[in-house]
Amino acid sequence: DVECREIGQVIAEPEAQIFDGVEPVAHLPIRPLAEAPAYRLEGQPSKEDLARRDMPLAGLPLPECGPSETLLRLLASPNIASKRAVYRQYDHQVQTNTVAGPGGSDAAVLRVRRPHPNPLPEGGGIKAIAVAVDGNGRHCFLDPYVGGQIAVAEVCRNLSCTGARPLALTDCLNFGNPLRPDIYYQLEQCIRGMALASERLDAPVVSGNVSLFNETQGQAVHPTPVVGALGLLDDAGKTVGAGFPSQGLEVMLLGPGTGAAAAQDLAGSEYLQVMHGLTAGQPQIDLELERRVQEVCRQAIADGLIRSAHDCSDGGLVVSMAESCILGGVGFRGNLDAARWDAALFGEKQSRIVVSLDPAGLPALVDLARSWGVPLLSLGRTGGDRFVLRVGDEATNDGSNGGPPAIDLPLERISDVWTQTLESAGD
Repeated sequence: DVECREIGQVIAEPEAQIFDGVEPVAHLPIRPLAEAPAYRLEGQPSKEDLARRDMPLAGLPLPECGPSETLLRLLASPNIASKRAVYRQYDHQVQTNTVAGPGGSDAAVLRVRRPHPNPLPEGGGIKAIAVAVDGNGRHCFLDPYVGGQIAVAEVCRNLSCTGARPLALTDCLNFGNPLRPDIYYQLEQCIRGMALASERLDAPVVSGNVSLFNETQGQAVHPTPVVGALGLLDDAGKTVGAGFPSQGLEVMLLGPGTGAAAAQDLAGSEYLQVMHGLTAGQPQIDLELERRVQEVCRQAIADGLIRSAHDCSDGGLVVSMAESCILGGVGFRGNLDAARWDAALFGEKQSRIVVSLDPAGLPALVDLARSWGVPLLSLGRTGGDRFVLRVGDEATNDGSNGGPPAIDLPLERISDVWTQTLESAGD
């Protein structure tokens, strides 16, 4: 129902000719409009940038409040807390084609209806598009090249968690004054990182814009590429949400596990900012592993193996699992092996997706992950009305002998903290 009118033709002459009826009203050359002056500066990271990146994190003390209170504080962080207070003010139905709206999945999913007379293809379903927007200024602040890769990888991962294959990207690049060598370095390196990830994940950047000179009293904003992504599902009926849909499901982690979790996994994390007031460390990502993890997730969804999928991003693994419990209204009980509980629970290691599935489907998922060389870790099972997670040796989970205590919180408590914090902040 969109009108379409012819407004002109392409001509051989390098000029624009505008007419009002048959009367010429403008005649101007195109070259001054299309060939803007270009210049390239020499970027250089500042000493402060390098110091932040190289800061050792192994000496950070564990929070005295323990894992349970740390989880609650992170769930209350504005970067993690539910944005329901914002999106519920708007109508998110698009001609009744919305399959997955805000809050329920890692990306919105919209049905693509066929004209009524056209039958569906043999054995096929109604297609859908998935859209997501993501960005993290802390990662680019610490390493713009790696941070640019992470921005693209994460938004594509959000699409893959719904079952959609990423097709195209758009972006808004928010930076300070590029005439400063350190800011120009951020801009240049971030774009290079985004270009590499776009190529490796087969998701071209088709549009975008730039917002520069964002500073207050000489202090620049964090270099923040905000990336939007569009993906395609061949069958809208096979998409999955982020919440655990029922009790008795196996919960698995696609991607790197927690056994070798180290303090460096905390680089640029929300945990590091909230609990230690730091933005430091060296973020890392393996784009080849990222590609394989997303492929396994999409194929498992298409094959009907998994019931939910939620990526690990801000807040790390435990925040992701807690959010899946909240969204599905079901508890969880599980165990993790880790030498350092803060890195294992709240580190933001990339290329990880929390999935749930019926126990009968586990052998097939194991075979699929093995065929793609993707690590797969059992986290526990859904059930009950509490979020319970034991870390390390169960014999010391009471906190004695230096062992970390278990997280044991009512589902209602973590849900209230996550859903009401941002809303109450506006009162």
